[in-house]
Amino acid sequence: MADLQQLEERLGHQFSRRELLSEALTHRSVLHESNPKKPALPKLAADNQRLEFFGDAVLQLALTEVVFDRFPKAQEGELTKLRARFANRHMLCHLARALALGDYLHLGKGEEASGGRSRPSNLADAFESVVGAIYLDAGFEAARRFVLAQLAPELVQLDAGPDADNPKGVLQEIIQERHGKNPIYRITSQSGPDHQKHFVAVVELDAQELGRGEGHSKKEAETHAARDAILRLNG
Repeated sequence: MADLQQLEERLGHQFSRRELLSEALTHRSVLHESNPKKPALPKLAADNQRLEFFGDAVLQLALTEVVFDRFPKAQEGELTKLRARFANRHMLCHLARALALGDYLHLGKGEEASGGRSRPSNLADAFESVVGAIYLDAGFEAARRFVLAQLAPELVQLDAGPDADNPKGVLQEIIQERHGKNPIYRITSQSGPDHQKHFVAVVELDAQELGRGEGHSKKEAETHAARDAILRLNG
């Protein structure tokens, strides 16, 4: 496992209670497996599910404050839509990857072997858990600063207003302007029962992947793929 001090530098926050950070990075699979060869985790009492729950609330509050301040004339529905651009699993996974949180996760053997370090749900959960850990370590202002620092490049999109949440349209305009072509979307996999389908989509240009997304419908997966492509192109 990578050095937590290096991660603190990435996060821009030095923990006074580092056991909170360790807990935030602990997947439930660790506590469900017995492995005597695995070194003991410092002061580990739980997995990160409680911190994920807590961090989600802190994240929602921080983003609510941002959209509420920036759009004083927006109604509740518009504000909810604006906040949802950033408080969603796809975005949180993107932020977690930018911080390389997967390198620091504590995983059980089975989860490790099945690709748990790159699993989108694990990464999104870890990001929320880290937000919760920072709050418990240093208070809301520290957690708020962390959230806004990580989202800074994406929050620029808010200046376009509530009606700009059309990533497929935005991506098409970018690609048309730069290359004079249209991006192509492909559904690469689908799984699950009919009432709970899960789709994975990629968006490509000249057979080169620009972005990837997941969702419960083809449209949702393509929308997330377009948003991922925009984040990569603007990164």
